[in-house]
Order: sequence, then C-alpha cells, then structure tokens
Amino acid sequence: MAEIPDTMIAVEISAPGGPDVLKPKIVPVPKPGSGHILIKVAAAGVNRPDVAQRMGVYPPPPGHSLLPGLEVAGEIVATGGSVTRWRPGNKVCALVNGGGYAEYCLAEEPIALPIPAGLDMIKAAAVPETFFTVWNNVFERGRLAAGEWLLVHGGSSGIGTTAIQLGKAFGAKVIATAGSADKCKACLELGADHAVNYKTDDFVAAVKTATAGKGVDVTLDMVGGDYTERNIIAAAEDGRIVQIATLGGAEVKINIARLMMKRVTLTGSTLRPRTREVKAGFARALEDKVWPLLAAGKVKVVIDSTFPLAKAADAHRRLETSAHIGKVVLVV
Repeated sequence: MAEIPDTMIAVEISAPGGPDVLKPKIVPVPKPGSGHILIKVAAAGVNRPDVAQRMGVYPPPPGHSLLPGLEVAGEIVATGGSVTRWRPGNKVCALVNGGGYAEYCLAEEPIALPIPAGLDMIKAAAVPETFFTVWNNVFERGRLAAGEWLLVHGGSSGIGTTAIQLGKAFGAKVIATAGSADKCKACLELGADHAVNYKTDDFVAAVKTATAGKGVDVTLDMVGGDYTERNIIAAAEDGRIVQIATLGGAEVKINIARLMMKRVTLTGSTLRPRTREVKAGFARALEDKVWPLLAAGKVKVVIDSTFPLAKAADAHRRLETSAHIGKVVLVV
C-alpha cells in the first residue's frame, strides 16, 4: 500500500455565500476510528445540499466533517477497528455526512458499497446520494408499485434521471417535468412515458390527460411552494406525495379538504440527519435490488459534467444554472 500522507488538499467553505467561498486548503488527513474506513477519493458528487451548506443553511450533523461533499468513490487505504467487510485496496462508493470534497474521506463501514460492475469512478461517485434518496422516498416512503403512475418533478436533475429509470425498472409508468424541450427529450430517452415542459404547459392538465383523469399515485417533489397544492390536485385517490426539497419555498398553502377527499398522504424526508443504522438499511436494499440493474446496464448513471476538485466553485455554478442534465462530479 502507498503511504498515507499527513495532509491533503480539500475544498472548504471559507464563509457562507456564493460559489467563490469554496477555497482549496491543505488540511490534515482524517484518521479512521472504530467502524470507519478511509477512502482515497477518485471522484465526489456535487449535490443541492452542498449548495445549501455553502450558503449557511444546511450544517453537517454534530461530530462530522465541516467540509462539503456527501458522496465519494475511490479506494480504501485504511480501516478502523471492528471493520470486517472491507480491506485496504477495495474499491467502493459511499454516502458520507460531509468531507467528500477532499483527497481523502472517512466513511462508515455499512454505508459504503462495492462499485457496481461496469461503472467507472466518476459514475460510481454520482450514485450514493441520489440513489439512497430516490430509493427511500419513492419506494419506501412512497410505496410505488408496478403499474402505478409516478410523477417526477425536475426530471433532468440527478434525482430526476434516477427516479425516472428506477420507476420504469420496477414497472411503473412515469411522467416527468422539466424546464426545456431538450430536458424533456432527455427524460423521454431515459424511459419516461410523458415529459411536460413546466415553463409552457400545466403539469396538472398533462397528468389528467396522461392518466385518463385518474391522477398520479406517487409524486416526487423538490419544489414545494405553489407546487404542493397542484400536486394534491394531480394526485390519484390514495396518492402519496413525497417532498425531498423546497426550491420553490417551504411555506405552503393547501386545501386540506381536497387532501381528505382523495385520502392523499403528504410526507417527506431529508437524508443527511438519518442515523447510521437507517442508512445502512438503505444500502442493503440498494445492493440487493438496484446494484444488479446498474451492473446489467438497465439503469444508467447520467453525468452532466466533471470539474477538477480545485474548481469546485465552477461545479456549483453549473449546478445553480439548472442547465445540467444529470449529475455534476468533482474529479480528484
């Protein structure tokens, strides 16, 4: 094994603010404690929660790295006590609570997964945050079943491209919304049955037409705001709406009587504060049910663009334009 250096280059948030506050800095390499592995990072995914953390509104859980970055892929170079599954030299991707924008990153043993067959490090780094989020919210919280209708807002985002494909892989019919003709085309190419340009068309009317008036069974929404009431109108009886972000505002006004009449469930979650045990459960489910789909090429990882670690600010700018289709990844 190569020697592990004492220091590394990482990207820190120098102060809350715009992309320019992301600054490369030399910091100590973390040491793995009990139950932890140390990964030499090859690539790290860039996600909306990283932007929220940079702006000062989404701090890491207590006791975790203050550096941004929630998912990495690379090679294990050291393990802490009580680690049984992994050895130095194993190649993994992992969901982490912070620290991904760095040359080395700690991960918890049960929340690391083998790199799916056929994926390179860049694609593997784009998997954990997105696939954990979609799996938990669409299939566990939303209870999506084969034959049901799934509405995916932001269909061309990292979350959206994943939700479309997993929905189709498990037998659902999918309607996606996106903000341009090109993005709608990308959603259809990934398998969506219908794609709605929300800038020119009303998704509620499109849902009604597509489902012959029935409505959608599960809605995955990262918008909130005025979408919430419209999601209820678009929902089928006994529909489930799962909220994973509030890009359009967290304060919403809804007609509760409409919710009652349709018996709609409105739920949601955030991933980062969940316990190690809960995330380990998601990891086991993904390895069992979704990893074979990735290995068989039935579900693809859509990469929009890559940036060197030191250009993390440019990666954030790319994400904030919302022009991306798929994931933005930092290469170390």
